[in-house]
Amino acid sequence: MIRKFEKEDIEAVMQIWIKENIKAHQFISKTYWENQYNHVKQVLPHAEIYVYLVEEKIVGFIGINCNYIEGIFIDTNYQYSGIGTSLLNKVKENRNNLTSNVYKHNTNAINFYLKNDFVMIGEDIDNNTNQKEYRMRWSK
Repeated sequence: MIRKFEKEDIEAVMQIWIKENIKAHQFISKTYWENQYNHVKQVLPHAEIYVYLVEEKIVGFIGINCNYIEGIFIDTNYQYSGIGTSLLNKVKENRNNLTSNVYKHNTNAINFYLKNDFVMIGEDIDNNTNQKEYRMRWSK
């Protein structure tokens, strides 16, 4: 089940955020993600967030600002089961286009977005991590 984020979801969402960032981005220091934790915890509730629940437990979420996907995070135990696609389809419902930046070394995320009709539209360097990232876009 998908529903809008509620303020009492913050701890569950942040645990998924930290765990999955460290796992998916092993090319970035674990310390970087740990140092970002408090900042993200403060700003995350200001984004548009949808959570995915299995038996009343949050197992994934998507965060979006306007038409920019800040991230999709799925608990490791629930990955590759369609949850990410369901969350993505939820935010596609009322939009004509979406964009996101994906680290070049995060091939799972790149493949996920390509499978969901995103195309690469450019490259950048993330100034915070000095990692190359791809700009990706989906249009209706």
